[in-house]
Amino acid sequence: MRVSGTVRVPGDKSISHRALMFAALGDGQSRVSRILNSADVRSTAGVLRAMGVGIPELSADFVVEGRGLRGLQTPSTDLDCGNSGTTARLMSGIVAAQHFSARLVGDESLSRRPMGRVARPLAAMGASFEMSAGERLPMTVHGAELEKVEWDNANSSAQVKSAILLAGACGGVEAVVREPVPSRDHTERMLAARGAEVWVNDRTVMLWPVTSLVALDVAVPGDPSSAAFFAALAGLASEGSITLPDVCLNATRTGFFFALARMGVRLEVDDERTEGGETVGDVVAAPNALRGIVVEAAEVPAMIDELPMLACLATRADGETTVRGASELRVKESDRIAAVVSNLRAVGADADELPDGFVVRGSRTPLRGRVVTHGDHRLAMAFGVLGALPGNEIAVDDPSCVDVSYPGFWRDLAAVVA
Repeated sequence: MRVSGTVRVPGDKSISHRALMFAALGDGQSRVSRILNSADVRSTAGVLRAMGVGIPELSADFVVEGRGLRGLQTPSTDLDCGNSGTTARLMSGIVAAQHFSARLVGDESLSRRPMGRVARPLAAMGASFEMSAGERLPMTVHGAELEKVEWDNANSSAQVKSAILLAGACGGVEAVVREPVPSRDHTERMLAARGAEVWVNDRTVMLWPVTSLVALDVAVPGDPSSAAFFAALAGLASEGSITLPDVCLNATRTGFFFALARMGVRLEVDDERTEGGETVGDVVAAPNALRGIVVEAAEVPAMIDELPMLACLATRADGETTVRGASELRVKESDRIAAVVSNLRAVGADADELPDGFVVRGSRTPLRGRVVTHGDHRLAMAFGVLGALPGNEIAVDDPSCVDVSYPGFWRDLAAVVA
């Protein structure tokens, strides 16, 4: 298989969510460009509109009129987070510091995902919660005058950390979060860029009390999690290369690219630069002989969303690939450990499930069968890439589920494969 061409992946999903939230919480107008216009990000926009924020229909370039840290309005309806865990968890932090209560709801998939991990630190700050059985949505957040908090974020979850920091910012109180391994740091970068005083070391983030956030224009860089699928596709090819311009290269997000390089994929970064506090560059990926690797727990947070793709890539690598310390995958859009392994077996790959990861053994056997995605966009795209390899015949049960993060994925995949 030959690959060629340039793929401009959509704007980063994590930054897109936060760009809307910080624009809403800022004092004055913020211009947002190159945002990811996907179902998940539209959920965040809809929730903010329900609390009185003027956000137009998402487009390549638009302006949000901020309402300040404590200027949101009491919603007259439930806050519908759709399929977006980022929306539900980060909005919980924002609502926790407001002078009203709000009920967060989501679709069937999101309603199976745990919310207690974010409710507990926010309750320690003074907010209160009503949750469905199993600490799940629907969840009512009762805002309050918050108190400072020091919290050990045992799972190194960027969503939990962000909820605490947003609650601290909106509540005007100090917030300290400690993690065993640093998680994605977009929230603290965006807080600092808007005038908040934030101190960060390897395992601790401290936010000093905030009185206001300045409005700031944001151009959203390309999503490294979306770029990962095309870098992996290039690694599976026999010849050619794929160029991925303007990709976010934040150090907390590039673990997958380092893993690809260890597996043998040829990667180059051109025109590396800093834009809006984030490192951005053009990634060029080309094929090479693939070999199995071991991914340890410390590496997982920087590639958590890309591990389904890593598992699929490992089916074509020489030797065995093992991932450990990834129990967080069990509480994503699906139980991604169970779903990845069962689907790999369904198409004929050799894979075993671990309590906190998986083992995949590479071969040259053609892979054929039907993949059940459970509505999980990462699974659909990972197996879509694997199915593009000549000799493989893989049917994805729900191709449209990719719309939550990458509406044009199937078109772009077809365009670079010859």
